[in-house]
Amino acid sequence: MKHVTCPSSYLKLSCCPLVLAAALSTSLVIPALARTAVLRLAKRQSPTSLTLLQLEIQKQRQRLNSLEVEERRDAVMSLGRLRRPEASRVALAALNDPVPIVRATAATAILSLPANESTAALTSLLNDKDEFVRQEASYALGTTGSRSAVTPLIERLTTDKKNGVRGAAATALGQIGDEEAVTVLAQVLSPHGFNQLSRKALIRKAKENQFVLRAVARALGQIGSRAGVPALIDALSTDSLPDDVRREAARSLGLIGDPSAVPALQAATDARDPYLSRIAYEALRKIAPKEARTPS
Repeated sequence: MKHVTCPSSYLKLSCCPLVLAAALSTSLVIPALARTAVLRLAKRQSPTSLTLLQLEIQKQRQRLNSLEVEERRDAVMSLGRLRRPEASRVALAALNDPVPIVRATAATAILSLPANESTAALTSLLNDKDEFVRQEASYALGTTGSRSAVTPLIERLTTDKKNGVRGAAATALGQIGDEEAVTVLAQVLSPHGFNQLSRKALIRKAKENQFVLRAVARALGQIGSRAGVPALIDALSTDSLPDDVRREAARSLGLIGDPSAVPALQAATDARDPYLSRIAYEALRKIAPKEARTPS
């Protein structure tokens, strides 16, 4: 077999296999083998997607240093949309941004991190001085599903002065689904029993906390513990509460499926609110089908 000498120009290109193989493919030495090498190397070394990702993350990292608030916020959103841990890790820096809207946006952008990392970072935001930041951090903690977030969320639910934050904390507790939260949620929904409140006090309570009460009622159904049933029955049976709070109570009772809720649900099928009546009927069909009667 004839010995083939590799030109010195090829040796200079040997540091880059792709370039070397491409050069060989244009020669008369071993064109078939060279073309095969190009194809194999292209399959083995396909850095394009990774490189583009790295370039995009680097671009957004630089934009985080902008003096323009909207540009920093847009950079955070762009990092979040990448849905990659390495992008979320860059977005962590925005949790300390001096502008609340940027910090609030970062709460969602870091959710591609492992749950333990994102939970630790978000928990610190629950004490942020800005209401909207605390609210968004609460919602984001619900998305993590981490049980380590339950205690700090309970604290927000019971101590925060802003109903938006309290409602977000209740929503997050429902998403996490840990029974540790049931007792506190039930107390918030019915701290002393609605029927013991004066009508004036009840109306004031409902007006102030309607969003919170609705979120709490929904959360109890999501968790599914029977320990929450008495408070849900109490809320459903209180005509002076807003209809949407009573609807959530009826829906949650259906999800839990405790037979003790049947009398209250039967009474609710005659409610003036047709939506409440229908939800109560559907809940009865789950718990005691023979006891369910079609709303008039």
